[in-house]
Amino acid sequence: MNYAFWNNKGGTGKTSLLFQVVCRFAEKNANKRILAIDACPQANLSELLLGGLEGSGSQNLSILQASSPRKTIAGYFQLRLPSPYTVPQYNPLDFICRPREFNGNMPANIDLVAGDALVELQANALSTLANTQIPGTDTWLAVISWLRDYVAALPNAYDHVFLDTNPSFAIYTQLALATSDRLVLPVMADDSSRRALQNVFSLVHGLNLPSQIYSQYTFSSRLSSANRPLPKVHLIVKNRLTQYMGPASAYYSVLTSIDAHLQSLLSSHPSIFTFSNLSNGTAEVRDFQTTGVVAFARGTFFSHLNSGNHQLQGRKVQVAKEYVKHCRDAIEAIVDAL
Repeated sequence: MNYAFWNNKGGTGKTSLLFQVVCRFAEKNANKRILAIDACPQANLSELLLGGLEGSGSQNLSILQASSPRKTIAGYFQLRLPSPYTVPQYNPLDFICRPREFNGNMPANIDLVAGDALVELQANALSTLANTQIPGTDTWLAVISWLRDYVAALPNAYDHVFLDTNPSFAIYTQLALATSDRLVLPVMADDSSRRALQNVFSLVHGLNLPSQIYSQYTFSSRLSSANRPLPKVHLIVKNRLTQYMGPASAYYSVLTSIDAHLQSLLSSHPSIFTFSNLSNGTAEVRDFQTTGVVAFARGTFFSHLNSGNHQLQGRKVQVAKEYVKHCRDAIEAIVDAL
């Protein structure tokens, strides 16, 4: 099963959630092979998996980017640029690393295709190739399938693939979404998240377009015309909630509006969801606060993080036992929902 964490609004916490979820998921399923693909040019997921701030995650990522071939998603894209419409002969393992070799906190069953800022520079080339007109060739479908081709070429197929994405609908994001079976959509309790969620369903599933003139060009119609399934919405994570959110809170009213929109879509378009009951398709996560800061700086996940005093960049930081438990419980609920 392939899961993409995505929202076209930035700041919803998708990378921090994905990092915690993939680590805990791998820990609970130690007999499964897990692949993380970092399709975001910011490569924050890669830096966390490779050690975080205190574990030289950025420097370790630079080592992968300096490899020959480049041991990142951009290295694979670079291989495909001369052969955009047919799959060349290559070794897909050339672009995979094992985070555990850099970061001892990581489960041994996670592999990684690291992110790379070079993807942003490659995007124009990918878009040009996808829009090239060649008789008898669906150039858009060929390019949008690059990551799907890659996963299919891997020897000893992975049991689960987790894809981190950019908060955009750039072509490299579309490659990630076209590889996914299920979507996990983090949202926040603000009105921009409500609008962003509506945009997700327009961009991915072609709902509520402003004009029919766009319908033939949408991601959904082009994949559907090729008999390719669209990723289904599997979980909406209400992330970074404040600790106290009573019915009188402005946050509460926004989340109620989000629920109403989702309920309406469940009734009108049930096929785009993996669940039929809204309570089975949503999860709530409080702000990780200091617990998250320490965990991400250490490149570790909550089930491996102890409460109490921690040294962080030469300063003493207190992590409360209560907050560690809240963080663990929230991630556990998401992992169980997968």
